[in-house]
Amino acid sequence: MERMYPLLSSPIKIGNVTFRNRMFSSPTSGTDITPDHCIGPKTTAYYELKAKGGAAAVTISAVKVHAPTDGSNMSFDLNLETLGSLASFTYTADAIRRHGAVPSMLMSHGGQFAGAYMKDKARLAGLVQYGPVDCVRYDGVPVRALTHEQIADIVKAYGEKAALAKRAGFEMLTVHGGHGWLLNQFFSPYFNKRTDEYGGSLENRVRLAREVLTSIRDAVGPGFPIEIRLSGREGMEGGYDIDEACRIAEAIQDKVDLIHVSAGSHRFGFHITHPSMFDQHGCNVYLAAEIKKHVSVPVATLGAINDPAMMEEILESGRADVIEMGRELLADPFLPAKVVSNRPGEIKHCLRCFTCMAERVETSTRRCAINPMIGRELEGMEVAPAPRAGKVLVIGGGIGGMQAAVTAAQRGHKVILCEKTGQLGGILKSEQIIPFKREMYELSLSFARQLEREGVEVRLNTDVTPEYAEAVGADAAIVAVGSEPLVPPIPGLKGGNVVVVNQYYLESEKVGDTVVVLGGGLAGCECAVHLAREGKTVHIVEMRGDVAIDANVRHRPALMREIEKQGIVVHTNCAGKQVTGEGVLCFDASAGEEALVPGETVICAVGQRALRDVADSFLNCAPVVRQIGDCVRPSNITNAVYQGYHAALDI
Repeated sequence: MERMYPLLSSPIKIGNVTFRNRMFSSPTSGTDITPDHCIGPKTTAYYELKAKGGAAAVTISAVKVHAPTDGSNMSFDLNLETLGSLASFTYTADAIRRHGAVPSMLMSHGGQFAGAYMKDKARLAGLVQYGPVDCVRYDGVPVRALTHEQIADIVKAYGEKAALAKRAGFEMLTVHGGHGWLLNQFFSPYFNKRTDEYGGSLENRVRLAREVLTSIRDAVGPGFPIEIRLSGREGMEGGYDIDEACRIAEAIQDKVDLIHVSAGSHRFGFHITHPSMFDQHGCNVYLAAEIKKHVSVPVATLGAINDPAMMEEILESGRADVIEMGRELLADPFLPAKVVSNRPGEIKHCLRCFTCMAERVETSTRRCAINPMIGRELEGMEVAPAPRAGKVLVIGGGIGGMQAAVTAAQRGHKVILCEKTGQLGGILKSEQIIPFKREMYELSLSFARQLEREGVEVRLNTDVTPEYAEAVGADAAIVAVGSEPLVPPIPGLKGGNVVVVNQYYLESEKVGDTVVVLGGGLAGCECAVHLAREGKTVHIVEMRGDVAIDANVRHRPALMREIEKQGIVVHTNCAGKQVTGEGVLCFDASAGEEALVPGETVICAVGQRALRDVADSFLNCAPVVRQIGDCVRPSNITNAVYQGYHAALDI
C-alpha cells in the first residue's frame, strides 16, 4: 500500500522506544481530577480515545512534582501515600498502551504561577508562591525565592516521580520547560534575577533544568525517552527570543531525547501558548525549524497544525521530526488513523474556537464543539445499532441536521435529509469567505461527504411542508430548520447599502471601504475583524455596554485584541435609529444625544430569530418528533452538534 503521507505515517525511534508514526498527542489536562489528585475514570477514557485514534504517543497532563513548593490543586499527583494514586496512573498507562500508543506523563512545577488555575480562591490567597527570586507578582501576589535546600528537594522529587511513572507503566516522560512555569522561569532573563549559580549567565540559568533532567535519567535509566517542552520565544519584553532558545536547547540536548518546541509564557499571553483562529496554522513551526539547526536530537513542533499535507511538508522539509497536536485530537481523535489509512477527507478539523478550554474554566469539565464524545467517553454515548431500524426524516441541512442524519444512519436507520436550498451547511455557508473561520465552512463539507458515505438520501431544493413530511411516512422526524436573521424595523435598514451578515458571502462586492457593523455580538465582531483585515475602515455599533459578550471566555480576549489591533472603532451604549447613505444615525445613551457613525456600507448583525412557527408545524408529522439547534433557540455549533447527535441516539 502506498501511503499518501509516507513520512507522517512512518515510525520513529526515540531513545530505545519505537513510535508507530510521527503524530503525537501533546499534553492536555484531564477531565476529572479526584479530590486527592488521582486520575479519574473519565480522564483515563479521554486519553484512551486518543490512543484508539492512532496517535503514536499520548501525554497525560499535568503531574505535580513537588507539593511543598507547588500547592496547586489543579494537577494530578502521583505518589505512594495516597490510596489509589499509583493504581489510577497504572490503569491510564495501560489504557493508552493497549491500543499501540506510547503512554507519556508530563511533569510540571508552576513556580510563581502554581495557583494559576485554582478554583478555590480562599485557598489560593493563602498559597505561598515560589520562584527564582523574591518579588511581587504583576497581580500583587508576593513571591518567595527558592532556597538551595528547596531546589535540591525539587530536583530529587523529579527523579522520584519519574521512577514512579516508570513503575506505573509510562514509557516516556515529558518535562515542562516552557510557558512560564518553573523551569522556564529559570531560563528567562525576565524572571530570573538570581545572583548565585542559578542566575545570570545562560550556563547558570539552565543549571536547574540540567539537574532535573539528570535526576530523571538516573531514575529511569538509559534509553528511556525524555522529552522537554520549550518555549521557542517568550513573546514579551525582557524575555528571551528564538536566538536564546536555540542556546538553551543546545545546552540541554545531551540530557533529552526529544525537544518539543512551543511558544509563549503564561504571564504574557494565553493566545501565544494556544494560538487562536486569528493566527496562521503552523505559527510555531519556524521556531522548531531554527532550533533543529542547532541540536542533534529530534525536534517536535505544534501550534494550530491540523492539515496532514502541511504536516508532511514540515517533515519533508526537515523543519521538525514529530508533529504534536492538542486541540486537533479533541476535534478528531482518529486523525492519525485516517492519515495512515489514506482517508484525509474524513478528518474533522479543529475550529480553534476554544470551546474545549473555555469549558475547563467555566465548569472544570471538557467539551469540544464538534465532537460530542470528548469528556463524556464513559457515558454510553457511542453510536450503537438501533433495536429496530426505521425511517428517519431530517428537515434542515445545517450542521445540527447533518450530525443527526449521520448518526441516525450509523445506527442503521434509513435516513432522508431535506434541505430547502441548493447547498448543505446552513449558517456555516456564510463562513466560507472569512479566512480565519473557513474551517467552519469546511466542517459542513466534511459532513456532506460523510452523509454520502453513510448512505443518507439528500434532497436539496426541497422546501418541506407538514404535508410533505407526513407523506414521507417516517418513523421519526428530526426538525432542524434553524433560524433567520433579525432585521429590526429601523428606517433604511433594508436599503441598498445594507448587507445582512449571513449574506455577506454572497454580497461581498457591495461592501465599500468604510463600514458600520450594526450589532456587536460574536458574528458582528468577527465580521468586523475580517473587513478591517481587508483594509476597510470599520465601526461597530452596539446598544449594550460591551461587545462580544456571547463569546466564550477563552475566545473573547483573542477577539478583543484583534479588534484593537485592527483599529476598529467601537461604539457601545449606542442604539441605531436610522440608516442613511452616510452611515447609521445612533442615539448614544452615554452622551445623551444622537450622532452619525459614518460608513458607506452597513452590515446588519443584530442576531437571529428561531423559526419556531416553522418547527412547530412539524410536530405531528411522525410518531416521534425532535426539534434541535437554532429552531429551538439560536445558539452555536456546539449545541447544534450535541442536540443532533443525541436526537439520533434517542430514536
